[in-house]
Amino acid sequence: MTDSTLSAAPPEWQPALAHSFYLRQVLDTRPELVSWLLEHWQAPVDAATMQAFLDTSPPSDDESLKRVLRQLRQRVMAALIVRDLAGRAPLAEVVETMTQLADITTNAALDFLHRQLVATFGEPLDKQGQAQRLLVIGMGKLGGRELNVSSDVDYIFIYPEDGETAGPAGGGRRIEVYDFFNRLGKRLIATIDDITGDGQVFRVDMRLRPNGDSGPLVCSLVSLENYLITQGREWERYAWIKARVMNAGDNLQPAWVTALDKIARPFIFRKYLDFGAINAMRDLHAQIRREVARKDKIDHIKLGPGGIREIEFIAQVFQLIRGGRESSLQVRPTLKVLAQLVQRQLIPADHAQELTEAYHFLRTLEHRLQYVNDAQTHMLPTGTAERQQIAVSMGFADWPAFAAVLEAHRQRVARHFEAIFSDPEEGVHPLTGLWLEQMDSDDALEAVSELGFRQAKAMIERLQAFRQSAKYQQLPAQNRERLDMLGPRLIEAAAATKTPDATWQRGLAFLETVSRRGAYLALMQQYPQALGKLAEIVGSSAWAATYLTRHPILLDEVLDPRLYDIATDATGFRDGMRQRLSEVVGDTEREMDIMREEHHAQVFRLLAQDIAGLQTLERLADHLTELADIVVQTTLDLCWERLRQRHPQPACAPKFAVIAYGKLGGKELGYGSDLDLVLLHDDSESCAGELYARLGQRMSSWMSSQTSAGQLFDVDYRLRPNGDAGMLVNSIDAFRSYLLEKAWVFEHQALTRARFCAGDPALGARFEALRIEILRQPRDLAKLREDVLAMRQRMLDAHGSKNQDVFDIKQDPGGLIDVEFIIQYLILGYAHAHERLCGNLGNIALLGIAADLELIPHELAWPVRDIYREYRRTQHAFRLDGISGSKVDRDAFTRQIETVRALWTTVFETND
Repeated sequence: MTDSTLSAAPPEWQPALAHSFYLRQVLDTRPELVSWLLEHWQAPVDAATMQAFLDTSPPSDDESLKRVLRQLRQRVMAALIVRDLAGRAPLAEVVETMTQLADITTNAALDFLHRQLVATFGEPLDKQGQAQRLLVIGMGKLGGRELNVSSDVDYIFIYPEDGETAGPAGGGRRIEVYDFFNRLGKRLIATIDDITGDGQVFRVDMRLRPNGDSGPLVCSLVSLENYLITQGREWERYAWIKARVMNAGDNLQPAWVTALDKIARPFIFRKYLDFGAINAMRDLHAQIRREVARKDKIDHIKLGPGGIREIEFIAQVFQLIRGGRESSLQVRPTLKVLAQLVQRQLIPADHAQELTEAYHFLRTLEHRLQYVNDAQTHMLPTGTAERQQIAVSMGFADWPAFAAVLEAHRQRVARHFEAIFSDPEEGVHPLTGLWLEQMDSDDALEAVSELGFRQAKAMIERLQAFRQSAKYQQLPAQNRERLDMLGPRLIEAAAATKTPDATWQRGLAFLETVSRRGAYLALMQQYPQALGKLAEIVGSSAWAATYLTRHPILLDEVLDPRLYDIATDATGFRDGMRQRLSEVVGDTEREMDIMREEHHAQVFRLLAQDIAGLQTLERLADHLTELADIVVQTTLDLCWERLRQRHPQPACAPKFAVIAYGKLGGKELGYGSDLDLVLLHDDSESCAGELYARLGQRMSSWMSSQTSAGQLFDVDYRLRPNGDAGMLVNSIDAFRSYLLEKAWVFEHQALTRARFCAGDPALGARFEALRIEILRQPRDLAKLREDVLAMRQRMLDAHGSKNQDVFDIKQDPGGLIDVEFIIQYLILGYAHAHERLCGNLGNIALLGIAADLELIPHELAWPVRDIYREYRRTQHAFRLDGISGSKVDRDAFTRQIETVRALWTTVFETND
């Protein structure tokens, strides 16, 4: 650059001119670039500006194509260097501009070269005779739109399907589609990669294609699918995360991109939580570290300790682990991934902030290093002058000040990386010999007894049976190795609980269940705290152990920092579930699984809090009921949408309501409770009954079906009018007529706990008005008493205890059903005079209201309220212990039985 030109340059150019030998050289040798730069440097060089430059010099042959593409690169690079070092271009602009340059030049070359080959061989056709195009897949930073200023471009070439070309217009040679695209790929590489007198556009790297350098340059979609299924390796999953189709233009068929996505996405993102990715990426990083050490590249800011690659690995390992379940993580740019990890509470916000700041610093430094000579370098300089030059370009007075900040960033990155990727399997666990049965039997018994196991012999026998089982012996080698690492930890974790023997039995059963699921073994191997928490939970509750064993995906929940957050966010649960569902619209199987996964996760959190003593029984029931209501409403919405797709006539929201009865209606839902539902509609269309019956059947199937993710609820419709013999869905008017004219007293009793839970709110309000109308009917107390007592006797005959030493808390006289019948009788008998009794407030509150209304004596009402709570807590404890039913020693509950029976006698034998 001449002195006169240099002196005419704006002052803002001086930092760039002082820093970049490449900039000075290109401006000196190509004076026409100076005027272009003067015109364009003050604004980002966008895609439109790039395309406009290419359009001014349309190429006529390969050489002119190469020349104009390289001239474009020179201009873009000059503008970026000036803008960046003048503080005008943030990192986001730099990487996006370079990505746009790659996209524009690749597509310009691809289009020109394709037309050239078509003139010789004709269009490449598929089996239907339609023209095809080469799909250019941008990988790495190119795919992620994060290209650096002197980067390689990583391509993979894919074509839709095999076939032949059409032949040139005037007739002539036809070739295979593979041959056509192979020629096109080679010419595209040469156009972009060749070094001419104008330099180079980008270095092209094709090693990420199937089978690398030894594989064909291009392959069909079918060939790609076969390769990924049969030979795809873990590191290729990592590489494909950022894969992006670069092609532009009207000739690109969306179906080709969709087909590619359907092939690649299941390969990259597993449906389950893939914690095995941590080990795979740890191994890959270890290889990189060894290569860096071997080549003495400790100061390599990309691959060295605390470098750019470690930040990328942190982001991408979470994508590989969770991206299949959380599609919001299926984004390409690293910083967007970090933001999503914070939003999902997978990493703390302050950690993400440190990683983000380090990424900005290191990527900016990367560009400063590369601007000097337009060289693909990541090594810090060693010379004093060069170091000072870099420090000044980064805004520091000298190298020591710069180096201190750089080292602080790298140390933070390395610390966060080690926290995620460190190998917890350091050294041999002291109980390994016991697990591997390498101890003398007497020594093993003594060791187990000293650990606190009360049934040492049974514990060892269970271990021996497991290790000698065909299931264990036939495990894949990697799974068996992981189990042998986890086994000693499980023994240790079980010994640390209050119930070591039960914890051991349940914990080993869990390991046995997941022994072929490497992802879960990897999770517990990588996060020892998960195994410890597993032991605490299964040791505290047999029901929890069974629940976890049925749904091992919930193991991930023990790592969630929100596990013991008792402020259960029902709105967040609903919105989060609907967000995930919106991402798989039309995939019924996946929708059903998502609902199950989300509901099971919420129930498990409540279960963990329950075991830890953080939830009262009443509050727990409220939470479980609220979750069930959301599930029912969501199921209704999804099933209705399916019906609308198959039967276009329903164009509006359904005039349909779901009425909850029983425990769901009374908001006393427990773990594993059925849903007692009645379905109503208010639609005068002639086909309404049939349509809503299909809706009800579909809802039942949707919730009760067993999928790979388990089941939501058993659904029971038997409380509808006329029971199993009745119509599945009734109109509100028919329902009213039935309740007024034909319903049994027990159906009116059931109505005391009924409520609208999903569907049309207006119809729900009509039901509530009808419910109150029925409950407030004046009744003959003597006849009511007779009917209620007769129903109670039938229940006793069917379910009461025959053993007089045993008391069934639910069924026997003096138990829960007695309390419920007392309340139901009082409501039906006195609600006509006291509307307060119609509130669906729960049995405890209604006992208090009845006492306030002087229908029952306070001196009995208050103790029975406490007894009702005690009974429910006892039932709940049985449930947690995995005990079906609720039978106890009668003598232990004499006071409670007598108190409830005293209230029973007061209500049914003295009340008129």
